[in-house]
Amino acid sequence: EVHLVESGGGLVQPGGSLRLSCAASGFTFASYAMTWVRQAPGKGLEWVSTINSANTYYADSVKGRFTISRDNTKNTLYLQLNSLKTEDTAMYYCAKGFFDEYVRAPRENGGQGTQVTVSS
Repeated sequence: EVHLVESGGGLVQPGGSLRLSCAASGFTFASYAMTWVRQAPGKGLEWVSTINSANTYYADSVKGRFTISRDNTKNTLYLQLNSLKTEDTAMYYCAKGFFDEYVRAPRENGGQGTQVTVSS
């Protein structure tokens, strides 16, 4: 059974930074692409970033500010959030696989999320 636990969210001022972590278990972590997804209050799911064995991919809205990484020895996914803006306020979820897999089956492929609030 896939088990993903996000952590690291919190309240931060605009321009600040946070580092999100996602501890994974129940599957062969190194064999899968991993994705970060977010959902702002009252809005739909938004793809943020994906990492596979060779490449990283970012939404235009976060490119240059966020960095996705993974440590396959620790079965952990990370998202470094820099230069945060108020519009980055959202619940952040990590997901096994790609964005469409998460949308189809969020309970099977995602965690419970960690809240990021950017406010002065």
